[in-house]
Order: sequence, then structure tokens, then C-alpha cells
Amino acid sequence: MNNPSEYYKTHSQTYQLQVKKYQKKMVLLSALRLLVFVATAVGIYWFFNTWQVALAIAVLGCSVFVFLLSKYTDVKRQRALNKALVDINETELSIASGHFLDREQGLQFQDANHFYSLDIDLFGRGSFFQCINRTMSAEGAKRLADELKANNANGIVVRQEVIKELSANPEWRQKYAATSSLVRVETPASQITTWFKKHQSFLPKLMRWLPLAFGLGTVLLFGLAVFGVLNNLGIIGYWLVLGLAITGIYLKKINVLASNTDKIRDTFRQYASLLYLIENASFSSALLKEKQQQIQLKNEKASLIFKPFSRALDALDNRNNLIGAIFGNGLFLTDLRNSYCIEKWIERYGEKVSDWFEVVAFFDAYNSLGNFAFNHPEFVFPEITNNTTTIEAKGLGHPLLKKEKRIDSDLTIKNEQFFIVTGANMAGKSTFLRTVSLHIVMGNVGLPVCAESSRYSPVKLITSMRTTDSLTDESSYFFSELTRLKYIVDALKNESYFIVLDEILKGTNSTDKAIGSRKFVEKLVASKATGIIATHDLSLCEIEEALEAVKNYYFDAEIINDELHFDYILKKGVCKNMNASFLLQKMGVV
Repeated sequence: MNNPSEYYKTHSQTYQLQVKKYQKKMVLLSALRLLVFVATAVGIYWFFNTWQVALAIAVLGCSVFVFLLSKYTDVKRQRALNKALVDINETELSIASGHFLDREQGLQFQDANHFYSLDIDLFGRGSFFQCINRTMSAEGAKRLADELKANNANGIVVRQEVIKELSANPEWRQKYAATSSLVRVETPASQITTWFKKHQSFLPKLMRWLPLAFGLGTVLLFGLAVFGVLNNLGIIGYWLVLGLAITGIYLKKINVLASNTDKIRDTFRQYASLLYLIENASFSSALLKEKQQQIQLKNEKASLIFKPFSRALDALDNRNNLIGAIFGNGLFLTDLRNSYCIEKWIERYGEKVSDWFEVVAFFDAYNSLGNFAFNHPEFVFPEITNNTTTIEAKGLGHPLLKKEKRIDSDLTIKNEQFFIVTGANMAGKSTFLRTVSLHIVMGNVGLPVCAESSRYSPVKLITSMRTTDSLTDESSYFFSELTRLKYIVDALKNESYFIVLDEILKGTNSTDKAIGSRKFVEKLVASKATGIIATHDLSLCEIEEALEAVKNYYFDAEIINDELHFDYILKKGVCKNMNASFLLQKMGVV
């Protein structure tokens, strides 16, 4: 798909037509239900004196009414699904226009002590997460955030295959997202699995057959009454009281169980539908097939396992209807039957639930990644290599900048090289650092990157670009920065990292800063680190003469006709034009 916007426009219109079609069906079914209700009422009134006929009409009318209600519910569900699909496509069109700043920012996943998330605007307003996140569940959002923060340089090709396959199947992704959006889950999956582990069954094995036997007894009594064999209808009343007494023995514990299951009912309804979609999809990539296998238990499919549990949860919830509770429990021991089914299900499948939740969260997260790849067909999946060059990219740009405004640069940085980037204020140094950082993060996740071409030798990322002081921790800005730099040095002792630094040692005087910065860069080079540092300190560029691994690059600025101009293109060498004095004068500050 070369034009995602056209896809979204076309499918939005298609689903809107489906919504109108199902709306008409709902109106028709509502009218039929009303007709059946009126006909049944008239029939019962007409044959009221012949109670056997009246009862038969009531049973037939109720049966037809329930059938029509079931059809209405199905049609209503289809209408809601198609309406959700319309919303999904309209949302994509809105985001493509740049309107995504009101979406979830993911601030709960921000970590100032993380390798890079704070520095490269991974979370927050206008962040990468806010732009790509399409998850429909809290667990999916967390899984997506974990993938972005994983700093995992292994298994990239496997993840690329998953994202490519999901990207090529937008219909399935959207149906999965729409299905997930129909139920708003309030209880986190972690709480549910904890409850399953702690729950102690309270119903004896007798309850496996007692409700069935009691229900058959009820049917028998009513049958005898209908055919005139049983003339004393008071026996049915005593039978009702007996059923309520048996249920009352376990009423307190059933109430506790019902309270807990009420919190998870919507979750399981949602998960059953999502697992069904996963099971019946045809995947080719190894990881997606592995996830399909993970949700199967021997020859049992997870969606089929979930269905009886979901039905039992719904049935137990019906006890909130006073009339249903009295006659259901008194005549059929419904609470005991449903509670027993729930407990047996938990005993058998409770330990497997966490696997099912994990798989659903995985697809929720990776659908967002696949969606991002689909939305950017001009981006490229990096060619994963294992050679002496860390990044060799042509036309590298920041993925969140619009193509018509973005200025791209070529970048080739070899293993154990260190670039010193100078440039005037606002010339593009910080944006470039974040562009390179996002290339590494996106490459490691398995995403396509914003470039014409890219060859990438995987490496972990660590940055120091945005250090702040902390009154709470009683730490000064300078101490916080030193702590971060020590964090980097300690990390390099264990494995290789790509280091990105922006104007380090800002919390001290210029002379101290120049000496300290030079020593720190020399230490990084001696540690055989690869990376980039942006600085205004031109004296730091002198290291290139002493260390072969260090290379100087810059972003230029020119004053033309008393106006400041930037080309935002990375060039080899040292910046000659600084603009602080010019800007102070231009803005009337001095």
C-alpha cells in the first residue's frame, strides 16, 4: 500500500455503509420483537381460560422473542464493530494530518534513570510513543513501552519479520483493534492472575450433578402439572423453598465469588474474542506462529476454553435480577451450578491465563508497530549487518518531522568512532542527536527507519542530553550530570554502547568544562566506545588531531541580508559561525 491515506478513506466509507445497513436491521428486529410481544399478550388473553393453551402460547412467544433478541444483540455487536472500524480509520487520517497531541502520552512509562527514554522524547507530549501508540489495553500499552525501552540489540530480524507481516495485513490489525475497543476493561490482567492463584474452591464435588438433578426434578414437576397428573401445585412451592435453602448454605461465599467475577467478566469477554482472532489468523513469521502455539493447551483452543467460562460469568451476573435469582436458584440451583463451573475452570486453566494475557498484550503492542510501518511506506527496514560500520544511512531524518519540512543528512559512523558535532544555536545539533538515537531505538525494535537506505550493525544506546537538578534528592545540576556520566562509564565496563551526549558539564565554568569534556571524550575513546557529542566548545574539536577515532562534523549558519539562515545539513569539519551575539542584538536583548 503506497498511499495509506487512500486506504483509510476508502475503508472508512465502506464501514460507514455497513453501520447504516446494521442500523436498519436493528430497527426491523425491534419492530418484530414488539409485534411478537403484542401477539403473545393477545394470545394469552384470548385463551386465558384454557391455561394449557395460554401456557403454550407464552412459551412459544417467549422463545421467538428471545431468538429475536439474540439476533438483535448480534446485529448490534456487528454495528458497534463497524462503527469502531470507522473511528479507527478516521483517527488515522487525523493523525496523518498531525493531530495526535491529545492522545495518551505514556508519561507513566517515563524513567529519568533509563538508558535514553527521557533524552530522546520517547514519552510525553509530541513524543514517539504518543505518535505510534494504537494499543487498546493497559497491558498492550505497557508492552509497547517495554519494547521501546528494551535496548535489545538481539533478534532484530525476527522482530522485523513480525512487523512486516502485520504491516501487510491492515484489515486483520484493524479488526483486532476494533474488537478490543468494544469492551473497556477496568481490572488489570495482573490482578486477575493474582486472584486466580489465591482463590480457594469452596463447593464440593456433589455440585457437579446436584443442580442438574434438581433441575430435572423441576421439569418433571411442571410436566406433571401441565398434564394434570399433579393437582397440588403447592408441591412446586415447597420445591422452590428447598432449592433456595440448598443455595443459602453457600450464599455468603457465592456472593464473594460473584463480586470478584463481576470485575473480570468484561475482560474475559474481550480476551475470548481476541484469542479467537489470533488462533484463526494465518501467520508465516516464526514469532507469530510461536505466539499462536503459546495460547493452545494440548488440542484445546484458548478461545473455546474461554467461552464456557465467559458464559458462566454472565450467568452468575444474572443473579442480580431479583426474580431470576429467586426462581433460578429455587428451581434450578443456578448459582451453585455457575459457581461450580467457574471454580472448576479456575482449577484447570488458572495457571495458563497469564500466558493468554501475555499473547494478547503482545499483539496489541505489535499491531501498533505494524501500523507505524504501514503508515510510512517510504521508510526502510535497516539491513542488519555485523561489520565494522555501526550506521551507514542515506537521507537520514527525524521520523516525527513532516517530509516537506524535514532536512535529511547522510551518516556513516564506524565502530569505535566518535563524532564531535559543533554548530550555532538552533542549527539542528540536538535534533540530529535525537534522529540518530531514534534510528538505533527503532532499528533495535525492528521498525523501519526514516531514511532512503540504512545498513546497521546493532548496538545498544545510552545518552546524556537532558540532565536536571533535584530538590527532592538534594542534588545539584552538576552533580546529577556527573552521576549520569558515571552511569555511562560503568555501563561501558560490561558491554558496548552507542553514546550520545549533548553539551556535557554545563554546570561548571568554561575552562573547567573544556578540560573535563576533553578528558571524558578521551576516556570514552579509550574504552572503544562509539558515539556522538554535540558541543559549542570549539576547543574540543582539537582532539581530532590527537585521536584517529575522533571526527569533527558541524551544522552551519549564515547571516544573509541581516537574517539568520540554516541549511540543517551535517557537514565534515568545524563550525565557524556562532550566532548568540547576533540573536541577542536581533531580538533587542542587548
